[in-house]
Amino acid sequence: MSGSPRVLVTGGAGFIGSHVCQTYRDAGWEVTALDDLSTGRRSNLPDGVVLVEEDIRSEAAADLVRGGRFDLVNHHAAQIDVRVSVARPRHDASINIDGLLNLLEAARDGQVPRFLFVSSGGAIYGESGEIPSPEATLKAPLSGYGVSKLSGEHYLFTFRKLFGMEGASLRYSNVYGPRQDPNGEAGVVAVFSSRLLEGEPLTIYGDGMQTRDYVYAGDVARANLLLTTTPLPDPVSVDDVAFNVATGEETSVVKLAETLLKAAGRDVELQHAPPRKGEVLRSCLRTEKLRALGWAPEVSLEQGLGNTYQHIAQEI
Repeated sequence: MSGSPRVLVTGGAGFIGSHVCQTYRDAGWEVTALDDLSTGRRSNLPDGVVLVEEDIRSEAAADLVRGGRFDLVNHHAAQIDVRVSVARPRHDASINIDGLLNLLEAARDGQVPRFLFVSSGGAIYGESGEIPSPEATLKAPLSGYGVSKLSGEHYLFTFRKLFGMEGASLRYSNVYGPRQDPNGEAGVVAVFSSRLLEGEPLTIYGDGMQTRDYVYAGDVARANLLLTTTPLPDPVSVDDVAFNVATGEETSVVKLAETLLKAAGRDVELQHAPPRKGEVLRSCLRTEKLRALGWAPEVSLEQGLGNTYQHIAQEI
């Protein structure tokens, strides 16, 4: 692939990162995945993607970025468990802030022209009160994870102002799809699918009317590719180079369960359990900004849930 543009996808062997690697490869990019395989899997990676097994906080990772002649660093690697960030905030910050800075400094030294950073719409907005939430929504993170993601956006902004490095933040809603980790942000889809395959009831916490904005991993990967080459403004605030990646549609947990049952052609009992303390009741993101660039989600919830269920069924 001599002469092809080069991209480094951190967390590339993970659930979302592997879809991003696939999309870059299909578009003709030379793709390297950097992953410590703590949650990622080699088998997630498509043929033709080079895997480097390293921690993003390591000097080896920095050397890779510094000397890799990459046209882009796409940063998906992160500590993603909100519960861990609450119990161990320094651990969360070590990976999500110090790890990011390790790569940003190396990208500056290696003159990487653009850096894409994966943020979180739900986690940084908190209980904003504005639903669906636009990018300019008040930032009120309720966990260490949300704080570390918002901090990352500010560091990206600062590196643009100080060193001229272009960067954009992708604020994901709840991403789901094949290769999904049940412990991830939208892990309920994988958990429900596994329960369905076992013929077990689906457990819904509370009344099930709490909502999320579920976006398919393949659609998310297309957003990454688009923001790789889209001209970016000289930002006045972090919001100027931040993009919600979502559907703009609220889906309740009950509707999610019912849609999955239909997509899978199965029928099991829906059981209710006491609500979980501190759970956000509504989360949905506005998407006009990304849609104005020509992106729109293409996979319906029923189709995406069917794809996810079939993938988990094949793995089991």
